[in-house]
Amino acid sequence: MAESRNFSKGSIMAFIFFFAAFLASGSSTAQVPLLMWSTKSLPSLTSPPAGHITSMEELAAYLTPVFGSGSNTVILFLQDKLSKDDFTLFGGVFGNKQESVFRNLEAALQSASSSVNFPALEWTGESAIPTLLQQKLGAAPLLVDPDTLSHLSLNTSISNLLIINLPYGCDSLKSCKEVLSSNDEIIGKVLSSLKAKDVSYTAVYTGLQPSQAISMSSSLNQQVGRTLLQASAADDKEPIIFNNTAGLPCIMLWAQNLSITPPGPQKPIYLPIENATTNGSMCSNTTSELVLTFLNYTLRFTMSQRFYPVSARNWFTLDSVQMQVRSSGQTASFVGSHGIYAPAEYSFHCQSVGDALLVPVNSTQWRLSFVDFQIQGFRLANGTNFSYASDCASFFTAGIWMGLITSLLMLLIFVYGLHMIMQLNTMDRFDDPKGPSISVPQSD
Repeated sequence: MAESRNFSKGSIMAFIFFFAAFLASGSSTAQVPLLMWSTKSLPSLTSPPAGHITSMEELAAYLTPVFGSGSNTVILFLQDKLSKDDFTLFGGVFGNKQESVFRNLEAALQSASSSVNFPALEWTGESAIPTLLQQKLGAAPLLVDPDTLSHLSLNTSISNLLIINLPYGCDSLKSCKEVLSSNDEIIGKVLSSLKAKDVSYTAVYTGLQPSQAISMSSSLNQQVGRTLLQASAADDKEPIIFNNTAGLPCIMLWAQNLSITPPGPQKPIYLPIENATTNGSMCSNTTSELVLTFLNYTLRFTMSQRFYPVSARNWFTLDSVQMQVRSSGQTASFVGSHGIYAPAEYSFHCQSVGDALLVPVNSTQWRLSFVDFQIQGFRLANGTNFSYASDCASFFTAGIWMGLITSLLMLLIFVYGLHMIMQLNTMDRFDDPKGPSISVPQSD
């Protein structure tokens, strides 16, 4: 099972080092940590053996008495990715409490009546934990926007399951720390709203999937001895593929990063492309629509192809991208036909896609951006591989033109100077001191 610990009596640092102890134990099973705390009393748990991974059946058996009777309000903080490494790297270990990004989480655990943690919970799928809580509570889940939670009226006479989606996107250690710190602020804001409403609750913090790659080889099979340290290669993401009715790929999309920035001074929300579903997508010979559904957001990519007599070929364009926030019903539209286009048999690629290529409609305050973006909506002749890419940066960029023109101008100056030097003539007659002097007649 997992270890029960009263954080109001102990330090959160012991909890972080408890997580760190498990990092050395190799396992081929994917796992995510799960933290649970409540304003009510939770059943105690026995200490697990070192390296034990809690199964979903064990978690279900523990939750049965917790939500067995009466009404319960459960708030699930569901982060896109989470692992034990996030706590050891950013939890302020070695006494550096001021560097911890989990200050609100630590304060909540310390002030809670009781709390338990599952450092290594078996990961069986993204919907496993929300589905399990829904079954135990007998209540439909409700996606909640942290900004509108204070205006939400809760009926505490029945069970409630509130889900707060927390993003996770990391390009570096600094960006990971900023994202986790922002999520911690959201947790503090939500808990403050519940405290102001005087609502008894049980909170759960976990991840949709592990944030670190799980090694498929056991620690027993690892090579013993001196080995050279080398950086592990980053896992390549698979592109999103939508198949037609014949089972053949007809739409493909790939992006290294996808972020949505809400109106106002808000931090971008990173959406993991690999977690999206394509339900509702369609494709034909002239139009294609790719629908990406995330936990709280829906994106619709509408593409079309037509014949242009000037170039005597078919071209496809990304006509528009529509975004919908499922929790609040807000929508935003972006036009991409002016900058995102390519021959119909090609794919389109761009290193950075932002407002310059996806132009907001009606001065919307939402912002949508991609990093290393590639899309193809027609004529996928290479199976699950993109066709030749038409890049948004042409071969002769502005910098290349400036360099060529400057070099040509300098070459012209050099040639003109060399020509002038070659036209210089030397004197063919000189004064002989032994002979008569040269006289130059002068006429009036």
